Amino acid sequence: MTDAAKEAVRAHWDATPCGTRDLSPDDRRAFFRELEDERYALEPYIKPFARFWEGRDKDVLEVGVGAGTDFMQWVRAGARATGVDLTAQGVALTQERLALEGLSATVTQGDAEALPFDDARFDIVYSYGVLHHSPNTPRAIDEVYRVLKPGGRARVMIYHLYSWVAVMKWAMHGAAKGRPQMSLREAVHDHLESPGTKAYTVPEARALFGRFRDVAVRTQLGHGDLLLMRPSERYPGRAHQLLWRAWPRPLIRLLGNRFGTAMMIEATR
Repeated sequence: MTDAAKEAVRAHWDATPCGTRDLSPDDRRAFFRELEDERYALEPYIKPFARFWEGRDKDVLEVGVGAGTDFMQWVRAGARATGVDLTAQGVALTQERLALEGLSATVTQGDAEALPFDDARFDIVYSYGVLHHSPNTPRAIDEVYRVLKPGGRARVMIYHLYSWVAVMKWAMHGAAKGRPQMSLREAVHDHLESPGTKAYTVPEARALFGRFRDVAVRTQLGHGDLLLMRPSERYPGRAHQLLWRAWPRPLIRLLGNRFGTAMMIEATR
C-alpha cells in the first residue's frame, strides 16, 4: 500500500475527527459533553460491546482514539490506558479532554500497521470503526495480535459488507448514476468516509482473525443504516432530503441486525 493512500486517510480524519461534524467547538466542556452524549445515544451498543469497566487495573490500548470519547471511558474506569491515533488532531483532542478532567494517560500519534509498542504488552486492545480505514487492514490486525498478552482480548469493530449503508452507497453512486455494475465494495471504498474504506463479510472477518482463538463475530444495525445522524454537507440536494425523510426505518429495524454495518469482533490471543 502506498504512503499516499495512508496520507489521504490521515488528512480526512485530521480535518474532521469522527463525530465532531457540525458541533460548536467554542465552549470546550460543552463541546465534549455533546460529543459524548450524541455518540452513545446514536450507538448505545458500544458500551456493552466495549465493557469499559473490565479495563480496571488492566493495560488497555485503544487503536484510533479519534476525538477521545471511548478512550475517556477506559481512563475513567481505572484502566492503565494507552491511546494511539494516526492524526495529530485526534491526539490533541484526547489530551485536551484528559486535561479538562484532571486525568492522566498516554496518547501518542502512530500507525495501526506498525504500533510503537512491545510484543505482549496489553491485556485488552480495543479499536472501534478504525482498522477498515487503514490501507493494510490485515497488517493492522496482525499488530493487534502482536501487542496483546497471551490470553489477552481484542475487541474490534470493522464494517460489514452486506449492510444497508453499503447498499445505500451503491444506490446513490452506482445505480442512480447509470453504473449498476458498481460493486458494494467499490461503493464503500470510494464513497464511505475516508478514501479506501473497506468492508468485509463475516467469513472474511473470521479469516482476518485467523491467528486468534475464541473468535466471536456478530453484526449490528447502526445509526448509518437507519439514517439517524445529521445529514452530511456532501448531500445537500432535495433528493437526499427526501431520502432522509422516506427511509424505511421501521422495516429495517424489523429485519434486525443481519444487515447491520457494524461487525463486532471479540477474540483471544
